[in-house]
Amino acid sequence: MTTSLSLPLSLEFFPPKTPEGTAKLAVVRQELYTLKPQFCSVTYGAGGSTQDGTLAAVQAILGEGQQGASHFTCVGATRESVRERLAQFRAMGMRRIVALRGDLPSGYGQMGEFRYAGDLVAFIRAETGDHFHIEVAAYPEVHPQARSPQADLQAYVAKVRAGANSAITQFFFNADAYFRFVDEARALGAEVPVVPGIMPITNSSGILRFADGCGAEIPRWVRLRLQSFGDDTASIKAFGLDVVTALCERLRSQGVPALHFYTMNTSATVLELCRRLGLHAD
Repeated sequence: MTTSLSLPLSLEFFPPKTPEGTAKLAVVRQELYTLKPQFCSVTYGAGGSTQDGTLAAVQAILGEGQQGASHFTCVGATRESVRERLAQFRAMGMRRIVALRGDLPSGYGQMGEFRYAGDLVAFIRAETGDHFHIEVAAYPEVHPQARSPQADLQAYVAKVRAGANSAITQFFFNADAYFRFVDEARALGAEVPVVPGIMPITNSSGILRFADGCGAEIPRWVRLRLQSFGDDTASIKAFGLDVVTALCERLRSQGVPALHFYTMNTSATVLELCRRLGLHAD
């Protein structure tokens, strides 16, 4: 735990769908590497929808001398398909995986051989030992599909017991929910670092849609102000920077292990947040 000005950080990207997007992301990454991230993760679609794009992006990150981590979803997968993918990850030189259950894509009739992310974590450990640093997801405000908060917490603890090294949270704006989650997890013996996932606010409709989709609460005072700005993008961005900077400052002051930024494949807002936090490169 650290309360110093310095704080480790990591970055998340999503795989571009066009050559133009790929070229743009290459520039964005170079701008963000000035922050000296611990690693950069790339999201991953279930059922093969974006897996090739994910691996291409991770390969580029590794080739740029950075630690690259692939998200890895197990829904619909078999043990053999996971075994083959792990071999591919190793051959690429990857040392980190973000292990997730994932959402069942339309047209898929069954879960596959892995019902929960904890099953995937256990399988990776059994197959590869300690080769990979395994990150898992944590939900301070409860996974939207969880039966109950208690069931969600138990599912998280099961992932840690299966061999997860650390966790990254869904984004949130309520720091109390994060600290309570960490305390409750530790009380059940899950003591790995829980890194807050930080979502910059750059437009009103986007953040409201994301929050509704993943069960993250946007405080009423934030939501109403965002809605009141209408199409005033400059005011939305300025207000968003103030809200997210204050959240990060509180998290840092109370000793979070690191920060994980959901970049949305852009650099300007994350760079400004880190400048305000004193986390920018010297």
